[in-house]
Amino acid sequence: MSHVRVETQDRVLRIELARPEKKNALSPDMYAALAAAFAAADADANVRAMLIHGTSGCFTSGNDVRDFLELERAPGASPASGFLRAIAAAQKPVVAAVGGPAVGVGTTMLLHFDLIFAAPNARFQLPFVPLGLLPEAASSLLLPMVAGYQRAAELLLLGQPFTAEKALAAGIVTEIVPQAELLDYARTAALALAALPPASVRMTKALMKRALAPAVRERMQEELALFGERLKSPEAKEALGAFLEKRKPDFSRFS
Repeated sequence: MSHVRVETQDRVLRIELARPEKKNALSPDMYAALAAAFAAADADANVRAMLIHGTSGCFTSGNDVRDFLELERAPGASPASGFLRAIAAAQKPVVAAVGGPAVGVGTTMLLHFDLIFAAPNARFQLPFVPLGLLPEAASSLLLPMVAGYQRAAELLLLGQPFTAEKALAAGIVTEIVPQAELLDYARTAALALAALPPASVRMTKALMKRALAPAVRERMQEELALFGERLKSPEAKEALGAFLEKRKPDFSRFS
């Protein structure tokens, strides 16, 4: 589909988020296309690494909020679930180039990738709690592990935007590189991975992920179920409605 562009060159599968008019907000169709791209990469012997990026000014603003308000699905059956399972199970290394906003899943997906390069203009945010929701992509498990509990509590509970420098200190980002060099720098890293012995790369990644894999799958399912419940909650409806109406939400009547 036009909003997710996929091409393979020099044994690197490149995935571009291309919905700039909506700040690369992820729609159900985009999630399906992304999940298919990750599955195709693992199945293609000619692909040895993946590179995912948006524009230099925006990685992704996260989920399309209007989709949230219209979503009436059973818990665990959200359009994002297939994509989340795909990134958690990816066998080949994934490189991300992050410029501009990386909101919600735009940040949590990075916890599953291998090399993440951010431009100085990158702005991360985990706004789940302020929206009356819960973290996803097993971020409630992974972020405290990489960032430490107190730093993760700040980022997840307050849900405020944070800089590339703070993301680097939290272990979310591998390196900060100049904005003009971001995509080329990330592509060079992906090409370096693709030039290595492919079985050794896959097996080393699998070994590093193996101990946590069952816990990640379990936490992801738990989060998805609770997320589905929260979407229908009065708190979430108030928060998401206020967001669309550009007003401050009122949680004073909730306990």
